[in-house]
Amino acid sequence: MNNTDFMQKLLNGAQVEWKAVSEIFHLKNGYTPSTSKKEFWENGSVPWFRMDDIRENGQILGDSLQKISETAVKGGKLFPANSIIISTSATIGEHALITVPYLANQRFTNLSLKDSYVKVFDMKFIFYYCFLLAEWCKKNTTMSSFASVDMDGFRKFQIPIPCPDNPKKSLEIQAEIVRILDAFTAMTAELTAELTAELKLRNQQYQYFRDKLLTFDMGEAQSSSDEIGRDRTRSDEIGRDRTADRG
Repeated sequence: MNNTDFMQKLLNGAQVEWKAVSEIFHLKNGYTPSTSKKEFWENGSVPWFRMDDIRENGQILGDSLQKISETAVKGGKLFPANSIIISTSATIGEHALITVPYLANQRFTNLSLKDSYVKVFDMKFIFYYCFLLAEWCKKNTTMSSFASVDMDGFRKFQIPIPCPDNPKKSLEIQAEIVRILDAFTAMTAELTAELTAELKLRNQQYQYFRDKLLTFDMGEAQSSSDEIGRDRTRSDEIGRDRTADRG
């Protein structure tokens, strides 16, 4: 089942109205302040998001790795909190929900809800739906000196409003979808952490046996082989115990 089918399943047959991205959001490009002006980069207090923030800190962000000064902000206007950034050039499709007022660099297109839709959407629902938008972006790029998204098509990409005639029910449906996807996200993160720890343990085991096999004197070959056999048996027993505990 692809992501689109899965989202349709979560909507569970609810009446849906579709709206274009450009109808729902203010779309603005990010930018990089002049690097020749030191005052823009010293003692900064304004979050300025780059791809490194997503790579290091995930996709729901309340602070940035680098900050800029208020004097670097064009027109003194920040993008509002609870907006989406999505990469529409170079590394296509990476996106995040930003929970504080901010700026971002030019790789990102910023999606901020128009006033008439603030009470229509749960932004976490939008965040999850942007995974589908990200897939669309990756399939609809143009090439010049670097990859960039077909922005005409981007603006026309459709976002669903479940039960549009019943705002309360619509938000309840969105919240339930968010709850389900949050649970899957947490489970995936837990499994990833466990598998990473297991892989680290197995790498340590491999290095231990490798060193045992390659660093003994010829006269010690038999005793080393016997010791490795005992160590391997103990290690396998530990691995089986860990697997049983997870089950």
